[in-house]
Formats: sequence, C-alpha cells, structure tokens
Amino acid sequence: MGRHWVVAGLFVLSLITYIDRAAISSVKEPMAAELGFSDREMGAVFSAFALGYALAQVPSGWAADRFGPRLMLSVVVVFWSLLTALTGAVGQFVTLLVVRFAFGVAEAGAFPGSARAFYNWLPVWEHGRANGIIFAASRLGAAIAFPVMAWLLTWATWRTAFYWLALPGMVWGIGWWIWFRDEPAVAVEKAANVGPETGFGEIFRSRVMLLAMSQYFIVNFTTFLCLTWMLPYLKTRFGLAASEAAFYAMIPLLVGATAQWATGTMVDLLYRSRWVGWSRRLPAMVGFALSAVGIVAIPWVEDVRVAVGLFTLAAFGAEMTISPSWAFCMDIGGKKSGAISGAMNMMGNLGSFVSANLFPVLGAGYFVLVMGLNLYCVGAWYWMRGRGGHG
Repeated sequence: MGRHWVVAGLFVLSLITYIDRAAISSVKEPMAAELGFSDREMGAVFSAFALGYALAQVPSGWAADRFGPRLMLSVVVVFWSLLTALTGAVGQFVTLLVVRFAFGVAEAGAFPGSARAFYNWLPVWEHGRANGIIFAASRLGAAIAFPVMAWLLTWATWRTAFYWLALPGMVWGIGWWIWFRDEPAVAVEKAANVGPETGFGEIFRSRVMLLAMSQYFIVNFTTFLCLTWMLPYLKTRFGLAASEAAFYAMIPLLVGATAQWATGTMVDLLYRSRWVGWSRRLPAMVGFALSAVGIVAIPWVEDVRVAVGLFTLAAFGAEMTISPSWAFCMDIGGKKSGAISGAMNMMGNLGSFVSANLFPVLGAGYFVLVMGLNLYCVGAWYWMRGRGGHG
C-alpha cells in the first residue's frame, strides 16, 4: 500500500463518517413526530453525539498512538456502524440519547486515527493537503447525506434508512484491517521541529495549544450548525419542501468541501516557500474573517437564496481553518499527533455540544455571538506559532 492509497482510504472513511453523522438531521421531523420529541429534545439528541465525540477524543488519540491506526480505526468504524443501525431501532428519548452518545464515542477515533496514519506515512509538506482532502470528503459526505436521506425516505421509513447506512462502514472497517499497515516499508521524512522528546503534558499546557483548542471550540459553532440545524432552519423559516430544503442545505457543505481542498494545498505551498511561518496562520485568519462576515447577517435577510449564500460564505471561511488546525497539531505533536489532535478536536466538539443547545435558545442572537467569536479567532491565530517558528 502506497501513501496515496492511504489518503484515498481515509478519504472514503471521512465520507462515510459524515454521511452517518449528518443523516439524523434529515430525519428530524419524522423521528420527532413518531417519538414525540420537541425541538429542545432534538437539540439534546444532536448534542449527545457531540458530547460523546468530544469526551472520547483524547483517549482515542492515545489509542491510535499506542496501538496503531490499523487496529484502532478497524474497531471503531465497525462499532459505530452497529450503532448507526441501532439508531433505527430506538423507541425512547433516553435510549436514543445513550445510543447517540455511544455513537459519538466511537466516531471520535476517526480523525485522530487518521492524523496518526498521516504522520506515519506522509512527509510533513503533504500534511496540509492530506488533511484538506479528508475534511473535504467529510463535507461531501454531509452534503450527500441530505439528498440520499430524502430519497430513502420516499420509499423507506427513517428507521430502515439507518439500517442501510450501517453497511458501508462495516465493509470499510474489515477492508482497512486486511490491507492497511501501521508503518510504510520506507520511513518518511519528519519535520525538524517535532519529535518524540516533546511531552504530551508540555504541549497541553503551552499557550499555543490552549489557543489551538479555543479556536477549534469556536469553529464548530459554524460547522456544526451547518450539519444539524441549518436544514430545519431553512425549511421552517422559508416554508420549503423537504427536497428543496435538502438542495439548499447541500450548497454550503459542497462549497465548504472546495475550501478544504484549496486550503490544504495552500498550506503545503506556503510551507515550502519563504512564508513557512505563515503556512498555518494565514489561511486560518482569512477563514475566520470570512466566516464572521457571512454569519452575522443571516437572520435579517428575507430571500432564501441570500440566506444560503451567507451560510455558504460562513461555511467556506470556517472550513478554511480546519486543515491548518490539524497540520498545526501534527507540527507540535510529532509521535503524539493522535493524542494532541484529539485534545484539540475534543474542544471543537464541546463547541458542537454547546452550539447545538444554544441555537434553539438564542435565535438571531446566536449569529451575532458567532461573529464575535470568529473575530477573536483571527487574533488567536496571529499568536499561534508552532515549535521552530512554524505557524
């Protein structure tokens, strides 16, 4: 297996991850109607996943570092696929909370495990593009989930749809175990500024790591909104049919996928230029500024197309920050990249948990709050410099 096949395999995994994750947003109405859930209860269901996902980030990253991404990813993907199927079998609120929390715990291993696989297999100047590719796949998966679920719901119940969604992950987990190996036959070149001497505790207490975690907490106020509440928000506010709402909800996610790809390439090009010190910081700062501009006006526009355009701008900007964030963690984490990236992603998904519950409470104020938080992140990234001066 060559390194490009590793990237391809993790691209497919990321696609599956977000199809499984975003599907519940598409079935919000039939699920809530059958089970008798309010919007706040559905917010709790959305956030149960985010809480489990957040809390398991560091342990799953540690597991990827300790046992290798082959074993860890094979196990967690099969496990969460079973939980995807189980989502279709629930009948009570508490049961659904438990299932979605466990689903989040299982999915927590996906990206820290991918980060460790990239560290093992790829030279440092390919980290940005590789992360851009897999996170582009995540947004494509989320976008595909909306029309796929709309189509499935035309001939099947929401319960049956989850049974079908479990199959791709089962196949992937078995295939990964058969074909992947933790280390390439020929060692790849690592960055000079990272290494095994860097302690986890030292990094976790550092100012740059605290800034990295705070900005990742905030970025998910935009990205998780697009994965959960955006579709029902557009449908309810503008009186859209299910298929029309699904079409509009796809657009920010598809455009966001292009941001991932382009920004990952930009990160690597800057790294190999005399602007290496800005290779992580500049794309992220521009992204947060764009996201702030896009998010703030959404509640006050009256045309659905304008609202979708603003969601798209906000999502594009937010997605620009993802690849730099993960490349930054690999820069400072070295052989502890799984645990370090997991710590950052833990904070990001605590942000998802908070945002899922705040949105139905704050209404229009949510968008103003997120604008202010995004502007803080522009400043945070200015001060984020990795070891050896890489930023």
